[in-house]
Amino acid sequence: MFDNLSDRLGNVFDRLRGRGALSEQDVRDAMREVRVALLEADVALPVARRFIDAVTEKAVGQDVLRSVTPGQQVVKIVHDELVEMLGGAETPGLDLDAKPPVVIMMVGLQGSGKTTTTAKLGKLIREKHGKKSLMASLDVQRPAAQEQLKVLGEQVDVATLPIVPGQQPVDIARRAMEAARLQNVDVLLLDTAGRLHVDEALMAEMKAVAGVSTPHEVLLVVDSLTGQDAVNVAQSFSGEVPLTGVILTRMDGDARGGAALSMRHVTGKPIKFAGTGEKLDAIEAFHPSRVADRILGMGDVVSLVEKAAATIKEEDAEALAKRMAKGQFDLNDLRMQLNQMQNMGGLGMLAGMMPGMKKAKAAMAASGMDDKVLVHMDAIIGSMTPKERARPELMNAKRKKRVAAGSGTDVQTVNKVLKMHQEMARAMKQIKKMGGLKGLASMFGGGGLGAAMPGLGGPGAGMPGLGGPKGPSVDPDTLPPELRDLLNKK
Repeated sequence: MFDNLSDRLGNVFDRLRGRGALSEQDVRDAMREVRVALLEADVALPVARRFIDAVTEKAVGQDVLRSVTPGQQVVKIVHDELVEMLGGAETPGLDLDAKPPVVIMMVGLQGSGKTTTTAKLGKLIREKHGKKSLMASLDVQRPAAQEQLKVLGEQVDVATLPIVPGQQPVDIARRAMEAARLQNVDVLLLDTAGRLHVDEALMAEMKAVAGVSTPHEVLLVVDSLTGQDAVNVAQSFSGEVPLTGVILTRMDGDARGGAALSMRHVTGKPIKFAGTGEKLDAIEAFHPSRVADRILGMGDVVSLVEKAAATIKEEDAEALAKRMAKGQFDLNDLRMQLNQMQNMGGLGMLAGMMPGMKKAKAAMAASGMDDKVLVHMDAIIGSMTPKERARPELMNAKRKKRVAAGSGTDVQTVNKVLKMHQEMARAMKQIKKMGGLKGLASMFGGGGLGAAMPGLGGPGAGMPGLGGPKGPSVDPDTLPPELRDLLNKK
């Protein structure tokens, strides 16, 4: 979503970092470019103006201009202000700490994705919070809206209120409250009808529903693709009902990102969730610091580890770790890795989360490498016999022709997959020689990796936080449990 903004800011900061010293005029010129980049990204003018004023005031101080790395200092100030603009370091999550049933009311414009988001939220509450939910559709305007929520409820295994034809929204809300009490439901999700800015009758209906159900959370669902108009949406709704938070949908789209950057300042309410795809598990908590990291090309390793932990099956990881420790890696292992990459969102998603991967992502796009490559590779491995997958050295010219025909590719592509496997298998053998994963882990503390790859450490390196000239110093206790367990394997 933030690709254009990220590219523009990256160019500005690359120029700043390239200079040994900065004058006040250099900073002001850079901030003028940043302001243009923000306005082009559809950020609301008052928000952009306030952001630039705050950054400029801090960046032209003596501490910055006379520091050893003024360019890096300016980038840090911009990062901190971006985090502040998006909601601050600490963003409150979903507040379910109230007497059940806790009512969550979903409001927003027509077509913003409220019904799907309601189902995603119901699934998330069941899986992450372990609470029993009930969903009720109050949308009597859109044809089959209630049926849609019923079908989605079946897909995510969350109960929905039975449909009574002809019943009005306020009566449905009363019936939903009664049903939630009788069924000992923890959370009641009310999916209201989408409305237009000027729809006074529907706005009045929404206020009446809020009066009947006294919602604990009122979440405004905003389509990120609406851009600048999202600000008007937020203002019109916050004037009618007491909003407690915002959910941005279609954050995986190609919009300019202005809605996300403006929303917190305009509503004064936190962005609690972001919809990142069409699948019913494609919703994640909104972390301002992680989004700021992505915008400035610093990656988002924490989200990457969390996504891996949620996607990768524990038994698969165990089996692979044991094989890696023995220096074993066949085409079945490669296929499993490819499937895991697809489940985690594909090459584009992963590249966007890795620090310094912005240029690699652009190179991938230029070479025509996309997620179809993973599908083709999977098809090639799938066209081999179990014996060939376990022993790739059996692949002669005749077998390669057969596999190419079976997978709808050519022999050249089959060779590329086999070469990729060879390189990965060679890496596994190297890991075994180093003493397995435990030996590899010890390099992180002893400076071995920094000595072997001096570009990773030291001041001004492209990956901040990796430590000094001796390489990255990582305390194993600070690592996520999944990563710690993996590194502790012999």
